[in-house]
Amino acid sequence: MFSCRSFLLLLLNVCSLTAPSLALPFEQRGFWDFAMDGDVGDLTTVMMRDEEGSAVEELPPDVSLCPFGCHCQLNVVQCSDLSLIVVPKEIPRDTKLLDLQNNRITELKENDFKGLTNLYALSLVNNKISKVHPRTFAPLLHLKKLYFSRNLLTVVPKNLPPSLVELRIHDNRIKKVAEGTFSGLGSMNCIEMGGNPIQNSGFEPGAFKGLKLNYLRVSESKLTGIPKDLPDSLHELHLDNNQIQAIELEDLSRYKHLYRLGLGFNYIRMIEKGSLSYVPNLRELHLENNRLTRVPMGLPDMKYLQVVYLHSNNISRVEVNDFCPLGFGMKRSFYNGISLYGNPVNYWEVQPATFRCVGDRLAIQFGNYKK
Repeated sequence: MFSCRSFLLLLLNVCSLTAPSLALPFEQRGFWDFAMDGDVGDLTTVMMRDEEGSAVEELPPDVSLCPFGCHCQLNVVQCSDLSLIVVPKEIPRDTKLLDLQNNRITELKENDFKGLTNLYALSLVNNKISKVHPRTFAPLLHLKKLYFSRNLLTVVPKNLPPSLVELRIHDNRIKKVAEGTFSGLGSMNCIEMGGNPIQNSGFEPGAFKGLKLNYLRVSESKLTGIPKDLPDSLHELHLDNNQIQAIELEDLSRYKHLYRLGLGFNYIRMIEKGSLSYVPNLRELHLENNRLTRVPMGLPDMKYLQVVYLHSNNISRVEVNDFCPLGFGMKRSFYNGISLYGNPVNYWEVQPATFRCVGDRLAIQFGNYKK
């Protein structure tokens, strides 16, 4: 269960992604860092700067307006882990951060958030919500972050606030994303919807119409191929832990802006020649724990690729030109990570020149292969 400290830390994970500088090394990091460590400090002040550019005035909390059992301070209302079955009443109207996670709420009603026009972030994680009134979110004119994970939703709620930037709705029971589901959400930047039993056919044409997403995760689902109608603005696409078996020629043709692609823990046996040419700006490629028998073709032509995860496949041979281009100076960024461990390939049989475009030999990971 998340503590108040964890919730506040989570809210600092801003989803605004910008394309990295071509001159700088790509920074490898976990985008969804649920357990940040270190000194918390005055996080409420920092969060308010994130919202409106200046720190909030530290006034004594008005405990008379705080719902029973909750903790209220500095525009933050924490009502987590209270076994609540409904959204509490008398939430202060100046609340900006509302934490309702780890309760037993089953339904969101029309007036549950009435008057909370200043709300910036709302966490409903780990409840039992299966029903949301179409006008539940109507009062939330400035809501940016909505965390709806680990509930019992079968569809994405209707009429989400147009101001929304970040939506986490993973680990629900969503099987279908209908056309127009995200209509009017032009500010949306990030969607995390993994852990839902959705298949490729579950994404209706036009489901993401109008979105300019930078980040999308549909991992731990039932996809058998790369979806064809996702936003073409994506910088990060994570489809790990699905049932994808192949990458065909034009599967990636829509996603030319990608710089991080996650396809680990699938059943991929084949990557068609030329398919990676559609993502020329890719920096990081995850293909670990698949069923590949060779290094994917096209890697030497990817000028900016810096990290390739190929461990735990069935690769038995690595050729001298599998990673690096033939011409000098053709690659703009050297590799800083290539993982090949867990493959039936003998590292002593690989020619040293294979890794001539790797910045540091320590970036190459072979390890031992065990059947």
